[in-house]
Amino acid sequence: MAGIYIHIPFCRQKCYYCDFYKTVNTSLLTDFIRALRAEIQLQKNYLEGEQVETIYFGGGTPSVLTKEDIIEIIGFLREVFPVSPGCEITFEANPDDLTPHYLADLYSAGIRRLSIGIQSFNDVLLKKMNRRHNAIQAVEAIKNAAATGFSDISADLIYGLPGLSKSGWKANLQTVFSLPITHLSAYHLTYHERTPFYTWLKKGTLKPATEPTSIAHFETLMKMAAEYGFEHYEISNFAKNGLYSKHNSSYWTGKKYLGLGPSAHSFNGFSRQWNVSHTEKYIRSLEQSQLLFEEELLSEENRLNEYILTGIRTKWGVSAAEIQNRFGPEKAAYFQQNMEKYLDKKLAIKTGEIYTLTQQGWFVSDEITTNLMFI
Repeated sequence: MAGIYIHIPFCRQKCYYCDFYKTVNTSLLTDFIRALRAEIQLQKNYLEGEQVETIYFGGGTPSVLTKEDIIEIIGFLREVFPVSPGCEITFEANPDDLTPHYLADLYSAGIRRLSIGIQSFNDVLLKKMNRRHNAIQAVEAIKNAAATGFSDISADLIYGLPGLSKSGWKANLQTVFSLPITHLSAYHLTYHERTPFYTWLKKGTLKPATEPTSIAHFETLMKMAAEYGFEHYEISNFAKNGLYSKHNSSYWTGKKYLGLGPSAHSFNGFSRQWNVSHTEKYIRSLEQSQLLFEEELLSEENRLNEYILTGIRTKWGVSAAEIQNRFGPEKAAYFQQNMEKYLDKKLAIKTGEIYTLTQQGWFVSDEITTNLMFI
């Protein structure tokens, strides 16, 4: 099993918290799609013939694409790669783009899973983040998607926002769980360098949420998700009726994936590579049939640490037997020894050879992960 991620780098306006690579120069869209086709052809052997089970349109804002653009991209991927007939195809979109007409276009183009970037149902906070949509549009987007026939709908929310109270976060969750979603991705706000939010934080004009507030947000998130029948299967992700994000789960379980488009990352099990984060340079290089990327070869320690880092965040956990099989008994013993204190503190549990975090363990997952790294 392998996955393909397509980074659509265009945004009509930039959100103040986001550090993903993007450009507002949508006039490059036609040239970008031509370059994307060239990259697909040049990377046809990257996945070594493995069947593609997931395709993910991310960004940026994929909803700048027309129905014809999407059909062309998916069709060309199917020509070049062995794409599974039941491939999960996910499409990220902003709520204000999801009109009934555009939703019908997406459905007829073969999209079956939507990831809707809502972030908040509070209009004041949406303006503070420089989001284009409002709360009413967010609610309508989800309802219209379900009416169109989409049965796998994911929503994104952000907590730990400046000015987001405990009651305000609870209201956000009550709204999203009242809608026909099957998946929720909820992330704590991160202040990334080179974003307006980071600049304002350093200047003292933006006051971050306090630690007690952030903890309360996370506690409320886990409690309400369980009450509404959503399984907490990764630190930031919740699914109903087993409708996990297959694509993102492949990242966490170490599957191969190919990243296409400016700034996109790829992983083949032994190395990572990432494309140039510049749309014009990306287009120019592919006009010359050249790939422009950097690469990192992963040492055995790198691969072990990545297995621990990604696995411990999920309900599937980390297998001591897997570590022994792939990396040897010494490293398996090192991992198990380090896990003992977390078992004693009830921050982790062991089921057979599998170690997973408890609900309390989620709160200190970064600390636990750091201490488990093999150096």
